[in-house]
Amino acid sequence: MDIKIDHLALYVRDLDTTKGFFVKYFNAKFNELYHNTTTGFKSYFLSFDGGCCLEIMSRPGLVEERNSDLRYGYIHFAISVGSKENVNELTDRLIHDGYEVVSGPRTTGDGYYESCIIGPENNIIEITV
Repeated sequence: MDIKIDHLALYVRDLDTTKGFFVKYFNAKFNELYHNTTTGFKSYFLSFDGGCCLEIMSRPGLVEERNSDLRYGYIHFAISVGSKENVNELTDRLIHDGYEVVSGPRTTGDGYYESCIIGPENNIIEITV
């Protein structure tokens, strides 16, 4: 049995801004907008080189409560950009465009070379080799 992560999912307030962020900085490809008119649920699947996908979703009634399955966000996820130089260049580009870097670029205690930025929905995105 071949087991792999198919996709991660993230509830966001602004689908178009979030989609644009991942397209601009991580070359994401996206499908046509899915919209369930009964529930108001909308989503895009964003695909990246290497096969991983991110589903960004929105719907009425999302809350900030930690124990709700209709809460915004996630903790973080990491996107590999292939080299230390690419981590540095992309981090510099994000800083130039006004995004906050919360750590790095640096080598962590567990050996990852990374930087962490705050994305358009105030979520942490880790950029790594």
